[in-house]
Amino acid sequence: MSGVPIVTARARYEDSYTLARYLSTGGYEGLRRALTMFPDDVVAQVDEASLLGRGGAGFPAGRKWQMLRAAEVTYLVVNGDESEPATFKDHFLLERDPHQLIEGVVIAAYALQVTRAFIFVRGEFALGLERVQQAVNDAYAHGALGRNIFDSKFSLDVVVHPGAGAYICGEETALLEALEGKRGFPRIKPPFFPAVHGLYGAPTVVNNVETMSNLPWIMIHGGAAFAALGVGRSSGTRLFALAGRVNSPGVYEVEMAKSTFRDLIYDPAWGGGVIGGAEVRAIIPGGVSAPWFGPEHLDVALGQDEVAAHGSMLGSGSVVVLDETSCVVRAAWRITKFFARESCGQCTPCREGSGWIERAMYRLEHGGGRHEDLALLLDLCDNIAPGLGWPPQQTTICVLGSSIPSAVNSAISMFPDEFARHVAHGGCPYPTEALR
Repeated sequence: MSGVPIVTARARYEDSYTLARYLSTGGYEGLRRALTMFPDDVVAQVDEASLLGRGGAGFPAGRKWQMLRAAEVTYLVVNGDESEPATFKDHFLLERDPHQLIEGVVIAAYALQVTRAFIFVRGEFALGLERVQQAVNDAYAHGALGRNIFDSKFSLDVVVHPGAGAYICGEETALLEALEGKRGFPRIKPPFFPAVHGLYGAPTVVNNVETMSNLPWIMIHGGAAFAALGVGRSSGTRLFALAGRVNSPGVYEVEMAKSTFRDLIYDPAWGGGVIGGAEVRAIIPGGVSAPWFGPEHLDVALGQDEVAAHGSMLGSGSVVVLDETSCVVRAAWRITKFFARESCGQCTPCREGSGWIERAMYRLEHGGGRHEDLALLLDLCDNIAPGLGWPPQQTTICVLGSSIPSAVNSAISMFPDEFARHVAHGGCPYPTEALR
């Protein structure tokens, strides 16, 4: 169990979101230190920290920044459009410690020599939006934003931009389209990175909320101290949004690769065990687009490479626990229903395939299922992500399409008898009052 809180150090305070509390707990000291360094030295510290992006892809932040060092015009964009089911760690940071995010944004902007940054926040996060905007206003008044920050020669303006509630805007190029006032459609690739062609066609870095929130600590303690936490490529700590059939769902900061899924679920300081003492049936280890794990994976370490070696990902940092009272068909159907609803519609495999899969899953759950539906579902999944391997093959502009088959393929592969029971029973044999 980690005893090194980095991004949740202030969470115990009721007023953790205020400027007064932030300053009384060392706030903006990391920025002051960064402003005494050369920008390249700040980049070097982040690179030494081996800070992997906490938004899902796990791309090293320092390497992403280095792509822009030769660019003349750049933007920094923070992705706060967290909207995958059961994923709420960035939401937690936006509400509980917005100044930490802003300090991280200014540090990153200084390292990149960017003079304009955008924080894109999902529109439904009403309290988070309110607190981030208030924190931005307070940061301007404190001198941490605006002209000549803390009497340095560096200036930065930050714009808080509420999204319109589309899950697809969590994809970085769709987010950039939305920032430009367009419909949130992912961009055709190549170019593959916003560092080449980003906001308004200019080189742009896009990082997520948790990634930015680590930077003040790194500036105070050094990249080497951050890299010393965790194991191998999985350095530092990471937030996990634990949900499902556990006694204490919530957001927990864990030193990477030093603890396991079993620790996260059963440790009294974290998940506190499964409700009613039931057995774990399945784990969704990294957001609902991740392939599922079974109880035999409980002792897999919470690390980027460790989870990938077993055929899944840490992804968005969401861990969902299904127990022996949970209907895996219902869970997979509801995940598929979400993806079908949130498809932007650009690509045929995603637009049409997600709806076909959702309708077949609906039939199984609601009494119209047939034995041949299993083969049909796997065939549909194979057409969207050929081979059904991991990482998935992609037939669509963005990875939403290739994310659709994960839940259905996992459920069928792990629990074929459960699907047969649904057909034989004429619908779901589990209680229907809630998704359990």
